[in-house]
Amino acid sequence: MLKLCVFIWSIYWVKSDDEKKCPQFTDLNLGNALSGTELHVQLLLYTRENPNCSERLIEHNVTAAEYLNISKKIVFVIHGFRPTGSSPAWLNDIKELLLSSEDINLVIVDWNRGATTVNYITAVENCGKVAEILKDYVDQMLEDGASLDSIYMIGVSLGAHIAGFVGQKYNGKLGRITGLDPAGPSFTHQPPERRLDRTDAQFVDVIHSDTDGFQYFKCDHQRSVFLFLSSLKRKCNIITYPCDSYLDYKRGKCVSCDAFQPMSCPVLGYYADRWKKVLITKSSPTKTYFDTSDQDPFCMYNYILDITTWNKNIRRGFIKVKITDDAGNTVESKMNSEASTFQQYKRVKMLTGFYQDLDKISKISLTFSTKTLIGPKHKLRILQMRLKSLNYPERLPLCRYDFVLMENTELTFKPIPCPEKGTRRDNFY
Repeated sequence: MLKLCVFIWSIYWVKSDDEKKCPQFTDLNLGNALSGTELHVQLLLYTRENPNCSERLIEHNVTAAEYLNISKKIVFVIHGFRPTGSSPAWLNDIKELLLSSEDINLVIVDWNRGATTVNYITAVENCGKVAEILKDYVDQMLEDGASLDSIYMIGVSLGAHIAGFVGQKYNGKLGRITGLDPAGPSFTHQPPERRLDRTDAQFVDVIHSDTDGFQYFKCDHQRSVFLFLSSLKRKCNIITYPCDSYLDYKRGKCVSCDAFQPMSCPVLGYYADRWKKVLITKSSPTKTYFDTSDQDPFCMYNYILDITTWNKNIRRGFIKVKITDDAGNTVESKMNSEASTFQQYKRVKMLTGFYQDLDKISKISLTFSTKTLIGPKHKLRILQMRLKSLNYPERLPLCRYDFVLMENTELTFKPIPCPEKGTRRDNFY
């Protein structure tokens, strides 16, 4: 009797230790920066299905990714110049906050090899190369059914210009680009095709926080990132005001946002695109200005102080404001950065802000100062005063009439609700 023996072979693929580990952002050091690094780009994908362990996208086989869902928004985060080689301190925060805010494909663009160098010009030269690599990835996503409308790039410093270069390759049809303090040197005054430009996507928003254009070790250059992160936390909204200049904004000339009705003034950060239909209707960029507090979540609670004086002589000076609520909590405004000019029967609007919001205001304290060290003390005769919340325009404005401010002497009083429009004393708005 012939017996037939059948052998069944089982093959088991055992992942190596490297394959088991989650791909990580390239971590370098100052030694790498001193010696220089060759450009290498890796894309790390995070989703709500793999929020803690990234999946590395394969350059020429992007669609093989296990977690990539091209029916959802695809958000690229692109860092900038890394003269110390370390990974960005904000990287984990932006990953967690973006994924908690929306169900997206989050792609961290790691070009630390190429950005880590003490030679800034070398990193600048690599920006165009990174953009070419990113276009290859995006092309594959589009071939698999992704939409340009769903692609959103967030670029920090040099990363902002990289995003702009990618957008140019698609003739500005990317859904959105956010530039977080785009680097200045090598880009300022360059033509649009050599930097991030408002035409590089359907909606381009930029947060400028460094007036010097670029200084890596300055906190104001990094502040743009933390302001953006704050917008994702939704603790409060940083409200911005469209205006021609910061000086006009500080003088309270641009706080009505009438052109944005029925919506309010635009907010800063992730949710700014809700105002895009209004913001992009103008032929020139819309500039908006805002102030922040010095700590997270950085929000300011802004008010317009509207004053009409009746001094015969012109007075120039500052007015400091304190407000107190029913519970006895008191907050103090910052002094205005520039003196106001008070003339007889002329209205003066001043923008003032507080780090904390008080709802039911029971007392207002005002202090007038000329900041002069010598000479006589002056009086400021107030015909009428109005304090109006900008963050909460539905709140009733508060008024006070016929009083005198002695220089450097705080005057505290109980305000009254302002009259309805059309009444005799309502000649403010």
